[in-house]
Amino acid sequence: MGKYYIASCVFTAKYPELSSAIQKYVRTRFQMPVVRCCIPKYRLDFFTKAMPEKYQDEWKALADSGDFQPADTVYSLCHNCSAIIEENHPEVNVRSLWELILSDESFAYPDFHKQTVLVQDCWRSRERLAEQAAVRDLLKRMNFQVQEMPENHGRTEFCGISLYRPAPVRNIKLAPKRFVENAAGKFNDCTAAEQKKLMVDYCRPFQGKRIVDYCHYCQEGLELGGADAIHLAALLFGSESSRKTE
Repeated sequence: MGKYYIASCVFTAKYPELSSAIQKYVRTRFQMPVVRCCIPKYRLDFFTKAMPEKYQDEWKALADSGDFQPADTVYSLCHNCSAIIEENHPEVNVRSLWELILSDESFAYPDFHKQTVLVQDCWRSRERLAEQAAVRDLLKRMNFQVQEMPENHGRTEFCGISLYRPAPVRNIKLAPKRFVENAAGKFNDCTAAEQKKLMVDYCRPFQGKRIVDYCHYCQEGLELGGADAIHLAALLFGSESSRKTE
């Protein structure tokens, strides 16, 4: 019964230093192997070149993927990877990074002194009740006051602009239940201007409020819409965490 952590190609390309900090934590605290992706050699050159040059060697040195076996447990912060593993390896236990952190009794949480935040749930994970609960528990342990969006948990239809452009062919092929059968009306091919308007319209009711998300696509869309948004990983491992604990 092995355990793996998937670093995520897309997340690491967007946030290489943050991803590196998480990988170091997983290795040090849990002695868990870290792999790049849920499938072998997925666009390796593309994502490597998208990263800062100083991080490229570290990324290429990671194991390509895992030889996932029945009863293994795979932790990830990429909902694409989670869906692909669930549909191709139904005997593997899929868990979120947030659940792993929550199991760590020694984790040093920063203190955000009762700041109020909204939680943005993601369409890609709207059935993942354990993940959603872990996100809220982590925020409370960081001393946030948590408020809910009008459409939360299983009601959310939001995933940034990722639903307003074609779905990656890999996702359609390897996780058709998530990205075809359960995606009616989504993955519309919109122009950049249309995407911007959709995000601005979505974010308008939340101006003046801080939003915490746990999906890199959600973060991208919220930023495009002008929201004061931050990824949960940045609160736990990034500069926000360091600043609050100084």
